[in-house]
Amino acid sequence: MVRLETPVCDFDAAMPTFELADVYGETWSPATLRGEKGLLVMFICNHCPYVKAIRERLVRDTRELKAIGLHSVAIMSNDPTQYEEDSPENMRKIAEQYDFPFPYLLDESQAVAKAFGAICTPDFFGYNAELRLQYRGRLDESRKEAAAEGVHRDLFEAMREVVRSGRGPQMQIPSMGCSIKWKE
Repeated sequence: MVRLETPVCDFDAAMPTFELADVYGETWSPATLRGEKGLLVMFICNHCPYVKAIRERLVRDTRELKAIGLHSVAIMSNDPTQYEEDSPENMRKIAEQYDFPFPYLLDESQAVAKAFGAICTPDFFGYNAELRLQYRGRLDESRKEAAAEGVHRDLFEAMREVVRSGRGPQMQIPSMGCSIKWKE
């Protein structure tokens, strides 16, 4: 398992277009996913300890962001033949177990992850209402274990600023996680 950090935010980069199916077979695109104030695109998976450490916080924060007009989507781009835990059936189980308030999409070809430049799980891309990139940082200071309660909610506060002003913070701490498991 290779640990990687995300690059700095490329402010105002346009969101790549895509169409992917969720764990129930419904097809989604940026047009059908976006909220009035923007869209948070999250590259996650089931097996990664960095993602496991933040799942509850991710659900909490995306629920709160949805209430203020910013929607979210999770995309799983790993090759599931490398990790059975990342199979479509297990994606559905995790989505139901944690009651994800966002669609959980399978990027089987890995083309969407490549279009975004995603490199690890979790990897967050926060877009404003015009679907221009404003955040590429961490959720909070969690690593392979959840951080202590009450830590600064980096992603949540950044996206709340995007909702308020349309702009993300200039200072962003990179996300850290397991490398995306690319197909050979």
